[in-house]
Amino acid sequence: MQGFRLFLFCFFGLLTVPLIATAQKPVRQRQEKPLTHPDTLMSPSGDLIALDTLPNLADTLALTDSTKMMPRSDISTDITYYGEDSIVSDFTENKVYLHKQAWFEYGTMRLEADLIIIDWKNSELYASGVTDSLGNVTGNPFFKDGSASYEIRKEMRYNFKTQKAIIKDVVTEQQDGILRGETIKKMEDGSVYLADGYYTTCTLTTPHYHVSSKKIKSVEGGQVVSGPFNLYFNGIPTPLGLPFGIIPNTPEEKASGLIFPSYGQEQRRGLYLRDLGYYFAINDYVHSRVTGDIYSNGGWGLKSQTVYKKRYRFGGSFNIDFQKFKSPETELNPVDYNTFRIQWSHTPVSRGNSNFSASVNAGSTSYFNNIINPNSYINNVTSDLSSNVNYTKTFTGTPFSLSTSMRHSQSVQTGEVQLSLPTMNLSMNRQSPFKNVKFEPLKTLNIAYSFDMQNTITNKVEQNFGVDPDLVENFDEPELVDFTPANFGYLLENANNGARNRIPVSSNFTLFKYFTGTASTSLTELWYLKRINYFYNPEEERVDKILEDGFNRVTFYSSSFSLATNIYGYFDFKKGKIKTIRQHIQPSVSFSFTPDFSDPSFGYYQEVQTNAEGDTRLMSRHAGFAYSGAPLGESRSMSFNIRSVVEAKILDKTDSIEGTATKKISLLENIDFGSSYNFAADSFNLAPIRISARTSFFNRKLSVNMSSSLDPYATTAYTNTSGGESFRSVNKFAWKNGQGLGTIRSASLNMNASINPNSAQNQGEVRDQLTDSFMQTGGVMNDFVESEINRIATDPSQYIDWDIPWNVSFGYVLSYSNQVTTGRKNITQTISMNGDFSLSEKWKINFNTGLDMQTRELTQTMVGIARDLHCWQMNVNWIPFGRFTSYNIDIRVKSTILQDLKVSRRRSFFDQ
Repeated sequence: MQGFRLFLFCFFGLLTVPLIATAQKPVRQRQEKPLTHPDTLMSPSGDLIALDTLPNLADTLALTDSTKMMPRSDISTDITYYGEDSIVSDFTENKVYLHKQAWFEYGTMRLEADLIIIDWKNSELYASGVTDSLGNVTGNPFFKDGSASYEIRKEMRYNFKTQKAIIKDVVTEQQDGILRGETIKKMEDGSVYLADGYYTTCTLTTPHYHVSSKKIKSVEGGQVVSGPFNLYFNGIPTPLGLPFGIIPNTPEEKASGLIFPSYGQEQRRGLYLRDLGYYFAINDYVHSRVTGDIYSNGGWGLKSQTVYKKRYRFGGSFNIDFQKFKSPETELNPVDYNTFRIQWSHTPVSRGNSNFSASVNAGSTSYFNNIINPNSYINNVTSDLSSNVNYTKTFTGTPFSLSTSMRHSQSVQTGEVQLSLPTMNLSMNRQSPFKNVKFEPLKTLNIAYSFDMQNTITNKVEQNFGVDPDLVENFDEPELVDFTPANFGYLLENANNGARNRIPVSSNFTLFKYFTGTASTSLTELWYLKRINYFYNPEEERVDKILEDGFNRVTFYSSSFSLATNIYGYFDFKKGKIKTIRQHIQPSVSFSFTPDFSDPSFGYYQEVQTNAEGDTRLMSRHAGFAYSGAPLGESRSMSFNIRSVVEAKILDKTDSIEGTATKKISLLENIDFGSSYNFAADSFNLAPIRISARTSFFNRKLSVNMSSSLDPYATTAYTNTSGGESFRSVNKFAWKNGQGLGTIRSASLNMNASINPNSAQNQGEVRDQLTDSFMQTGGVMNDFVESEINRIATDPSQYIDWDIPWNVSFGYVLSYSNQVTTGRKNITQTISMNGDFSLSEKWKINFNTGLDMQTRELTQTMVGIARDLHCWQMNVNWIPFGRFTSYNIDIRVKSTILQDLKVSRRRSFFDQ
C-alpha cells in the first residue's frame, strides 16, 4: 500500500510540475519582428519556377559550380530591437530611431539606452541618454558585448559589422578590476584603449584608490598596460608611481607575471627586499612562483612554491625555502648558517582501488630558530616536524590489501631525527569460515592475517656497552649523530628493521541473555636478521653486547576472554527543574593468558652475569628491535573496567508551552575506572589504577577533562651508592603500610572554553555558508575557488569574520607527576588565551597569549589590529617580547588581481 501511494505521488508530480513551471514564466515583452535587409539578388520565387514550361532537368551547373553565385549579407544573425515610447523609421536616410527604455540585440551584443539610432547604411549604432526640461540626463547607455560590460555616462557609437566602438566617459569591468576613461576605443578583438583613464578594484562610485594614467590599454585575456601612472588614495595623488604599469587581466590561476617585493628590517639580517620574483601559470594544472630575498647584512634566500591540481584525481603543493646568512657579527661569535625547509602536500580523490597521499614537513633544525615568519608567529615556536607518505591498494576480488608508507619525525629542540623507510603492511580482512552454522560461537568465529615490515633510521645511535641503565652506574645517553648526507651510510648500518606476522582469531556471542562474551587468541611471529649476544666485561664491570648476524624467528601467542554488560538506573524527581537523572554503567572484565617464553630452550632470552658477585639476570636477545621480543614471564591477568555516563532531563524554558517540554543534558559525559591483576606475577600483582572523567558546562561552551593514575603499593626510602636518599616500591599495599589508598603518580586537568555571541559552526557548515555566499554574489565555482573555500573552512585563522563582534577562547592545563625513585613532585600550570573583539564595525583587535604559572612568565604573545577599508584591509601584528620580538604593518588590496599591490613596512628586533 505504501509503495502504491508513492507511485501515485510521483505520477501526479510529473504531470503538475511542468504546468506550474509554465505558469511561472514571465510575460514576454513586446518586440519588433526580426528585420533583415532585402537582398537584390534573391532567387526567383517558387511560383515563377512553376510557370517555366521548359525546365532543364539535366542542368547541373547550379549544383557543381564551386563559386557562389549569390553573395552573403554582412549581417550573419537576426537583429531584434525595441522602443517603449516609439519607433520611428526614416526611409530617406535609412535610419531607425528608438525612444525610451529602448534596446538593440545582435548576436552576443546588447545595447540599452533612452535613445538609440540605427544607421542601416553604415551598419552603425548611436546611443545616448535624454536630457529633460530640468537639465537632468536619464537613460544613459549600457552596452554589453559577450562577458564585457560598459556603463556609459555620455554617448557611444558602435559598428556592429566591425565590432568597433567609440565611447565617451565610460566605466567597464574587466575581471576583478574597473576601468574608467574620458574616451574609450573598443577594438574587434576585445582590446580597449582609454584616454585620461584610471584602473581600480574598488566598486564604490567614488573609489578609495585608483591608478591614474593618460593612456591605458586593456588586452582581453592578457593584462592592463598603462603609460606613466600615479596611485591615488581617496582622490588625493601620491608620489607612488612608475613610468609604466602592467596588471594581470585574467583570473588569478591563469595569470603569469612579476611579483613585487615587500620591504622591511630585521635586527640580525638588516634591511631587506623579500619575495621578489615571478609567477608562472604553466598550464591549467600546474602553477609555480619563484621568489628571492636579499638582506643588507650579508644574507639571501630563494623560495619555490608550486601548486597542482588534476580534477577528479588529485591536488597538492610543493614548497622549498633555502636561506643563507653569513656575517662576522663579532669576532668571537660569527653568524654563518645554511638552512632550508621542504613542504609537500598531496591529496588524492578517492577513486579506483589504489590511493597515494603525502604530507611532508621537514627542514633544518636551525630554520625555526633563525627565520622569522611575520605572517604566522606559530611557525616560530614549532618544536616538532613530521611527515608521512602513504600508498594503499586493495586487490579486487580478494580480501587482501596493501599499504606502504614513509614516515619522518624531527625534534627542532633536540635535533633527533627518525626515518621509517619504508613501513609496509599486507593484511587480510576478517573471514568467517562457519557463518552458516547455527551455533553462535562458531557462526561468529573469524580469522584474519597481517604482515608488517619496517626499517627505521635514526641519528640517535646506541653504544655497544652499558646496555642496561640499571646495571651500569655511569650510563651514557645514546650518541646523537649529525643527520647529514656524509653520515647517512653510517646511520643506515645502524638501522633498526624487522617483520611481524599476526594471526588473530576471535568470536562474539551472548551469555546468560544480558552479557556479551568475546573469546580471542593471537599468534605472533617476528623475523629479524640479527640478535644480541651479551657478555659480562669484568675489567669495566659492565655488560656489553655483540650483534650476531643471521635469520631469527621469535614466535609467541596469547589468548583472552572478556564479558561486558549494560546497567541502567533512573532517578525521578517530582519537584524542581530536574525531572529525571539517568545513569548508564558499562562494566567489563577480561581474562588473558600468555605463557613464559623466557625458557632457555626457546633461545629468546639469555641469562647474563651483571656484577662481580655473580648475580645474573635474564635479558632479551631482541631488546630495542623494531617489534621488541617475546614477553618475559608468564602472565595470567584479569582486567576490569567500569564506564559510566550520567545524564539529566530538565525543563526547557525556551518551550512555548511552559512546564511540559524537557531537554536532555550531560552531567558526566564519561567516567572510567580500571586496572588489572596478574595472578602469575611473584610481586606487584595489581597494576596502577586509572581514573578519567570528561564533562562540559554552559551548553558545551566549557569542556573539562581529568585523568589520574594511582599506585596502590607502598614506598620506602633507602640510601643509594652516592649517599643520597632514593625511594622504591615495596610489595605491600599502601593501606596496610599506613600510606592511605596509594600514591598518585600522575594527574592532569584540562579545561577549554570558547565564548562568542554566535553558536559555533563545524567545518562543513562554514564551507557550505561560504559557498552559498559566493554563489549568491554571482560567483562561478571552479577548482581555485573551491580550494580557497576549503582552506578558509579548515583554518579560520586565515580570515577575519567581521560579523562576530567578539570571540574569546581560553585553556587551562594542570599537570602533576610524582616519580617513584626520586620522590620528586613536579607541578606545571599553563593558561592560554586567544580571541578578538570589534571596536567598531570596521575595527577589530585580536590577541594570542599565555601564562606559565610555574615561572610566572608570559608565553609567546601576539597582539593584532585589523581595519576593514572596503577594498583594502590593514593588519598590524605585534610580538612585544621574546625571541621573535617584531612588528609588521600590512595594507593590501582585497582583490585577487592586485593582491601584490601593497604598502608594507616591517621591522623585527630578532636576536638570539
